[in-house]
Order: sequence, then C-alpha cells, then structure tokens
Amino acid sequence: MTRGEFEKIVHEAVERLPAPIRDRLENVEFIVAESPNRRQSGQDELYGLYEGTPFPDRGADFQLAMPDRITIFKRAIERDCPTHEEMIKCIQDPVVHEVGHFLGLDDDELEARGLG
Repeated sequence: MTRGEFEKIVHEAVERLPAPIRDRLENVEFIVAESPNRRQSGQDELYGLYEGTPFPDRGADFQLAMPDRITIFKRAIERDCPTHEEMIKCIQDPVVHEVGHFLGLDDDELEARGLG
C-alpha cells in the first residue's frame, strides 16, 4: 500500500469518528510514520501513539501550545495485516484508541470500553 493510500485510510478513520468526538480534536495532528523512533519507544509492534496533553488536562493557557500528535505506524500494520480489509481495520483501531488517550482515557479505561 502506498503512503498516500495509507494516509487516506487514516483520514477516513478520523472522519468516521462521531461528531461530538471529532469536534473536540482541536490542536491535534494525525501523522503516518514508517515506525517509531527512539524517542517514541522504538517498539516495532506499536500501531499508534498519542503524544500531548489530554483534552481534560488543558488549561486556558493551552491556546499557544504546539499541536498534540497521533502517529499511526505503517510498517507494523502492513507486516501484521495481509489483506486490504484487515489493514483498514488495523488502521481504524489505533486511531480510535489514540483518540481515546487524547480524551483522557488510560489503557484500562479503553480496555473496559472494548477499545484496548
């Protein structure tokens, strides 16, 4: 899958989020990277990563902050998903999971909601 096709699926996954959630995605950028860098943990099995200040923790001074980042890692998803349909699902799941972190949910809360 080309990087452009992959990025399009990430964009479509964001667009499929319910409007009340999409409307909260202020100052967040979605990025596609081949794999995590050392700062991001370097774990090759990682599909996605949220970096930033969760929405509930943002104060009035947050307006001038750099954008939060949700990175989706292409190489791990391509490695683990042999079909196009599996790849689409494998992209959608970490988008939803990482948006959950942006909304202030930890891994246990995400797991309890079936988004682990």
